Amino acid sequence: METIKLKNVITERDHTFGAPDAPRTLLEYGNFECIHCGGAYPIIKEVQKRLADNLRFVFRHFPTVRTHPHSLRAAEASEASGAQGKFWEMHDQLFMHQQALEDHDLSRYARRIGLDGEKFAYDMAQNTFLEQIKIDYDRSLFDEHVTGTPTFYINDVRYNGATDVESLLLAIKQADPERPIVLPEKSGLRGVLRRLHRGANK
Repeated sequence: METIKLKNVITERDHTFGAPDAPRTLLEYGNFECIHCGGAYPIIKEVQKRLADNLRFVFRHFPTVRTHPHSLRAAEASEASGAQGKFWEMHDQLFMHQQALEDHDLSRYARRIGLDGEKFAYDMAQNTFLEQIKIDYDRSLFDEHVTGTPTFYINDVRYNGATDVESLLLAIKQADPERPIVLPEKSGLRGVLRRLHRGANK
């Protein structure tokens, strides 16, 4: 199978969660209205919880308005929240309430996570972040050839495997044999990964 490498490297402008020097990076091109991204959301949360400081998670927008009409406004809302230091709080609200992404819903989430309501409303009304989202979308489409969501990269290599906790954990663990990850003792995860690794090598 052909190895597809990430062309647009991760920069300070990206939304990242986790230690910058973590031995593994999981990057998602996602869409807040996509049901498959919604299904992946709790799985990624569990993977983050289990790997702790061993994983850095990066989220990039890929709003497909033709099939997900609310996805672009939701992306704008997350960026407006990010401008106030609360991207991840809005990210979580949007994925937990995918069926309610109208503008009045977005304003409600902004209040819920404690944003400056006037600044949020202004940024949404002025489409402050729309142009940058569109630029990033084009780079994703033409440079990375992303066509749907979610699209994942592990340590800058496209991941095409199953999106379940065990499959993701195994792929993340095997991504860089020279930089082993140290799992928390009490998670009981080491034995699970060892069994998965043995099974994969049969």
